[in-house]
Amino acid sequence: MTTFNSLGLSSPILKALDHMGFEETTPIQEQTIPLGLQGKDVIGQAQTGTGKTAAFGIPMIEKIEKDVRSVQGLVIAPTRELAIQVAEEVNRLGKNKGVRALPIYGGSNMDRQIRALRDNHIVVATPGRLLDHIRRKTIKLENVHTAVLDEADEMLNMGFIDDIRDILKSLPEHRQTLLFSATMPKEIRNIATTLMKQPEEVKVKSKEMTVENIEQYYVEIPEKHKFDTLTRLLDIDAPALAIVFGRTKRRVDEVADGLQARGFLAEGIHGDLTQGKRMSVLNKFKKGRIEILVATDVAARGLDISEVSHVYNFDIPQDPESYVHRIGRTGRAGRKGKSISFVTPREKAQLNLIEKLTKKHVERLSVPSSDEARRGQQQMAVDKIVQTLDQEDVSKYQQSAGELLEQHDASDIIAAALKQMTKERSEVPVRLSSVQPISVKGGGGGGGRGKKPYRKDGKRPYNKQNNNKSRNFKGKGNRNFQSKGRNSSN
Repeated sequence: MTTFNSLGLSSPILKALDHMGFEETTPIQEQTIPLGLQGKDVIGQAQTGTGKTAAFGIPMIEKIEKDVRSVQGLVIAPTRELAIQVAEEVNRLGKNKGVRALPIYGGSNMDRQIRALRDNHIVVATPGRLLDHIRRKTIKLENVHTAVLDEADEMLNMGFIDDIRDILKSLPEHRQTLLFSATMPKEIRNIATTLMKQPEEVKVKSKEMTVENIEQYYVEIPEKHKFDTLTRLLDIDAPALAIVFGRTKRRVDEVADGLQARGFLAEGIHGDLTQGKRMSVLNKFKKGRIEILVATDVAARGLDISEVSHVYNFDIPQDPESYVHRIGRTGRAGRKGKSISFVTPREKAQLNLIEKLTKKHVERLSVPSSDEARRGQQQMAVDKIVQTLDQEDVSKYQQSAGELLEQHDASDIIAAALKQMTKERSEVPVRLSSVQPISVKGGGGGGGRGKKPYRKDGKRPYNKQNNNKSRNFKGKGNRNFQSKGRNSSN
């Protein structure tokens, strides 16, 4: 798999990616970014959640001239929710270059959008509101060098296909166009044929999971409670060897340090460590001198240690393939494995997407209490005692045991033995830097995927709230472009 560092990207972009916790490209990014940087038109066929926004956003941002106060990049998205999320991610990617993106959509104040258009380099728009601005001449598109159609098949389903043609025809002829769609119906193919220049095709299929012997779980937990939950699960599960995945290098260092402070045998590896240091940590892990390896995706790629019994996704990965690679570090050589993913409430949609694209159900676990963790530690001591009784000769200890029984109650003796054998965890406070939650376009449905706010004849449904029928996107001669009363998701 390719890292972003190998793509020849500018320092500000690499810094933004590092801050967002992305070291390694997804397949759609690996294939699309080089083509985008070369200025080629691209047709990308990929599902939601595969990293498309960075795939088209990075080349677009790299070509933006910061000092030119005009719209230079345009992204067209089917819904308000998708437009907002794409703009948010583009702003994070472009922050260090001073590149700004503005979402524009129906249902928000038109005058405010007009004022904001003067100071943004990239516009992410829904088709209806963008056409409003074009017809009112409140947006200038003569400097647009890159246009993106995101979720093109969804825009077709929603009746926007004629609008898309009108928008593309209003853009400069000498531009780069990138089109992304989960499916490729003939209407979308026709756009590529008539309004794009010799487009390169990139096709990414989701891979079905092949890790049948891994039990998959998740806990839904706020960011601030993740670390305490991790230590409790480690005490309950008592893994032989475990890998904890963090999204950023800083995260890995902080989690590893925190685990050490709580008494766990843990160390971290990531790309900033020297090769010698990484090999030293891995050798200690393989030999069992450390029990928990905290790692980034890149550092743990290709790791094959059959004794790894548990994988913990402390931060949920950015795409389903990374999830497969991560949990595949356990359940090897015919052994059973267990994976637990930590999901914040805002990331639930990302988990749903992973389940959908990998065709696997991930079972929910309740968040363990400190009492449950303590009982887990005690159970480890009980198991050791039972194992000793079953497998070893204890006759040499019978006399001392008898003397103890004469002086103390049997349950008190066993309790004292368990106390001596149980690791008492330090409750030292551990504070971690927060990381940006992974968000899914459209809040878990693929930019409105599955929602059909239009009838089969292409018309929007009657809106009882405002007693108004919205415009018909099929008919070309009878359009009503009033901003009032429009569907707010447009």
